[in-house]
Amino acid sequence: MLVNCVAYQDGRKLGDIDTAAISEYLKRPGCFVWVALRDPAPEELARMQEEFGLHELAVEDARHGHQRPKIEEYGDSLFVVMHTVEVAGDDLKPGEIDVFVGRNYVLSVRQHAERGFLDVRSRAEREPDLLKNGSGYVLYALMDAVVDRYFPVLDAIEMELEKVEEQLFSGRSPRQNIESLYYVKQKLTTLKHATGPLLENSGKLFGGRVPLPCSGLGEYFRDIFDHLVRINQSIDAARETVNTAIQVALAMVSVSDNEVTKRLAAYAALVAVPTMIAGVYGMNFETMPELQWTWGYPFSIAVMAAIDVFLFVKFRKAGWL
Repeated sequence: MLVNCVAYQDGRKLGDIDTAAISEYLKRPGCFVWVALRDPAPEELARMQEEFGLHELAVEDARHGHQRPKIEEYGDSLFVVMHTVEVAGDDLKPGEIDVFVGRNYVLSVRQHAERGFLDVRSRAEREPDLLKNGSGYVLYALMDAVVDRYFPVLDAIEMELEKVEEQLFSGRSPRQNIESLYYVKQKLTTLKHATGPLLENSGKLFGGRVPLPCSGLGEYFRDIFDHLVRINQSIDAARETVNTAIQVALAMVSVSDNEVTKRLAAYAALVAVPTMIAGVYGMNFETMPELQWTWGYPFSIAVMAAIDVFLFVKFRKAGWL
């Protein structure tokens, strides 16, 4: 569906226009058109392709979606794919925004994402001096908004990780701790899939040969690159923490198993002594000492009890019981 279609000239908003009038405004000097679509039908994309002269490979990627974050050049135009990540309850909901950028147009296609970019448009319109840079500045504003939205998601994941770490030594089931850590790791992986490739590609927007729509905006795109570096470093640090926490949880399982094994061994020793003594006197030999002794039975019972008490005290001091 069409979200909005607006024409701008010299950094000022001319007004909302009909899609049929796009070609007319594209002919004006100093004018560019910014169109926003959400989950468009193939017919809508085909109409935009005809209006803006979009490359068919880029349109095909936008039509199918589920693309890896990337920045591709097609002549004097750019095709940028970014992933959005939104917190939905206890889970993360990934989405995608595809941006076509030319000399005098911007087409943003939002897919599977609930939150829109009306605030980005409002911000750009409040900065006419920067909006004079045209479509390149709109691309910067969209990328900056997407990257800034990663920070609260990362903060939420880190807070969840801290809670799980606190529960590691609280007597909670080790299985539950490991499951919780695994879910945190999954969320970090989802966020990494969005930020990692974007970090790899965003360097081409500043320094060296800069694509035509982004010329003169190097310091702005470098700022986005710096934010992505910071986010990726935080993600990597959190993933290391998760791996360490999983190892700690597994070690605690091993320690717990060892404690159980020691207890079982101690109880087995307490049972083994009387079993051995009873087994000796349970043998079917006619000639055995003490068999005819009046105090033989109470004496053997007393010996069994004394040895078990002795072993119990020793195991208790050793921490086995």
